[in-house]
Amino acid sequence: MDEQSHIYELEFPAPAVSDQDGNGPVLVHALDGYADAGHAVRMLSEHLRKNLTTELVASFDADELIDYRSRRPAMTFDDNRFVDVDAPELNLYAIKDLTGRPFLLLSGAEPDLKWEAFISAVAGLAERFAVKRVVGLNAIPMAVPHTRPLNVSGHGNTPALLTEVRTWDAKMRMPGSASTLLEFRLANKGYETLGLSVHVPHYLAQNDYPDAALALAAALGRTVGLQLPDGELPAAAHELREQIDAQVEQSGEVAAVVSALETQYDEYVHSGQPKELLIAEGEELPSGDDLASEFEKFLAQQARDDEPGDD
Repeated sequence: MDEQSHIYELEFPAPAVSDQDGNGPVLVHALDGYADAGHAVRMLSEHLRKNLTTELVASFDADELIDYRSRRPAMTFDDNRFVDVDAPELNLYAIKDLTGRPFLLLSGAEPDLKWEAFISAVAGLAERFAVKRVVGLNAIPMAVPHTRPLNVSGHGNTPALLTEVRTWDAKMRMPGSASTLLEFRLANKGYETLGLSVHVPHYLAQNDYPDAALALAAALGRTVGLQLPDGELPAAAHELREQIDAQVEQSGEVAAVVSALETQYDEYVHSGQPKELLIAEGEELPSGDDLASEFEKFLAQQARDDEPGDD
C-alpha cells in the first residue's frame, strides 16, 4: 500500500481512465482557495462534473488536510436546530470529454495541512493511473476591463504546451500554494506540467465571473486537446455583463475607471508584445477598491431583487 494512501480512500473497482490506445489520462488539478479570482476555478470544476460523465476515483480525508478554525464550514440553522453543514471536500474524479476521452480532475478545497503528504499521495495516484501530463488551473485578479477579451497566461516545463497561451518571462518570489507546490514536485518527478491562469478584472474578483470559467475551459481544451462543453456558462456570462454594464452607465466614477482600463488594455494590445503578461503600470490607474465595492453592492441588490416574493 502507498505510504500516503491513508489520507484518501480509493473507490473499488476504480473507473477505467485510459483511452482506446491504452494511454494514461491528463490530470487536471483545480483547487479552491489561493488563486481563484471570480471563483473561476470552482465554477469550471463544478461545470465539468455537472455536464460530463463523471465517476469518483478517490476521496481525501478532510480531517487530515483542512484546518477548520481557519476555514470554518458554514452550517444551516432552521427551526430551532442545525440541519446542514457545508463540509469541505477534496476528490479525484474520472471524467470523459465530449468525444469520450477520459481525464482526471482533482478538485475541492486546497489543503491547509500536510502539503507534502498530500502531494505524495497525488503522485502515487498519478503513477497508478499512468498519468504523464499534469495541468493546474488558476484565476488571478488583474487591472483589466470586463469589456475586453480575457487573457490566459501559461507556464510549465513543456514548451510545446505553451504555444496556445501567453507566457511570462520574468523572475519573482511569491507565496506558495498547494497547487503550485504540486506542479513543482511533479515536474521534478518527470511529469509534463502546465499551469493556466486566467486574468480576472480585479474589481470583480470577489464575485462569480462565468466569463473567466469559459476562458479557462477554452485554454484547457486548446492546450491538451480536450473537447469541453460550454453548457450554461455563456448565458450566465451574458446576464452578468448586462448587469455590470448597467452599473457602469449609472456611475460616472465607475465609468471613468473602466475607460482608463480600456485605454491601457488597447495600448498594450497594439504595442506588439503578444507574449507578455498584462499588468497595470502602478499609479496610472485609480485603485479598484472603490469600484469593487460599488459592483458588489450592485450585484447584491440584483440578487435580492430576484428573490421569490419580492415585488
